Amino acid sequence: MTAIRGFVGASRREGVLGVHSMDSFCMRVPDLDRAREFYLAFGLDVREEGNTLGVYTFGNPHRWGTLSEGAKKKLDYLSFGVFDDELDGFRRHVDDQHVRRIDPPPGAQPDGFWFRDHDGNVIEVRAAEKTSPNQKSDVFNTSAPANVAAAPLRSHAEKVQPRRLAHILVFTRDVDRAVAFYCTVLGLRVSDRAGDGIAFLHGVHGSDHHLIAFAKSNAPGLHHLSWDVSSIHSVGLGAMQMADKGFSKGWGFGRHVLGSNYFHYVRDPWGSYAEYSSDIDYVSADHDWQTGHHDAENAFYIWGPKPPDDFTINYEGDQT
Repeated sequence: MTAIRGFVGASRREGVLGVHSMDSFCMRVPDLDRAREFYLAFGLDVREEGNTLGVYTFGNPHRWGTLSEGAKKKLDYLSFGVFDDELDGFRRHVDDQHVRRIDPPPGAQPDGFWFRDHDGNVIEVRAAEKTSPNQKSDVFNTSAPANVAAAPLRSHAEKVQPRRLAHILVFTRDVDRAVAFYCTVLGLRVSDRAGDGIAFLHGVHGSDHHLIAFAKSNAPGLHHLSWDVSSIHSVGLGAMQMADKGFSKGWGFGRHVLGSNYFHYVRDPWGSYAEYSSDIDYVSADHDWQTGHHDAENAFYIWGPKPPDDFTINYEGDQT
């Protein structure tokens, strides 16, 4: 597996305060056994950790997520990473924004500091190693020469194993307020927007086109977790891998406009999605990305099948 360059020689924009990574997520699900089955099939390393499950990528010690059991699916909190020498300054900055700090959730490590965003979501800021990539991730869309069979036998196809958590898309009641909060308080920057319906935010110290995105809904909630893979072939092979395990509902194969990544979404047992993503746009630490404002037609996907009718439904919200 190709090394994740985001763990070596962290890129940084000096003199600018901002989170550098989406460090981890914590989510409750109604059935941990079913969650283990889904994420193992997806190609992730799922480990029992007490009464929770830790979500890892193979060959990488970083824990990208924690799953606990609850009555229904709920995103418990998001954790963002900052450089160690900026933690105290970040704490003062958040206080200066008149954001009230709260106690850590039960079972969470108290090594960062905690507060709620504009929608009431619990947020942690902690000193952590940079897990956002420091340059555009390697992509291997190679072509075989003449007289050579390029595709393996299906029985010999490798198992798709994502390299890292790429980004998270969450629902919000108000996209404008989400952008204002996450840019002002966390130092993120807007890559692209489509009206008041969706916004994509990147990290100032070098990150993919978005490490978090917001879509308008009637309540907070998780839409999808996106996982980086190394090729278009891996996106398609991952979709087949999941279908073979009984997880055939989803959307793809296609290519997004904003972010440019190739995608396939697989629906999880609770109405949100896990995305195989490859070749997303990248914003370097020394580059000021020009924020785009787009209409809906030019903001979703450039090619691919029509998405399911319920693709944008927030199953954590009240749909009555």
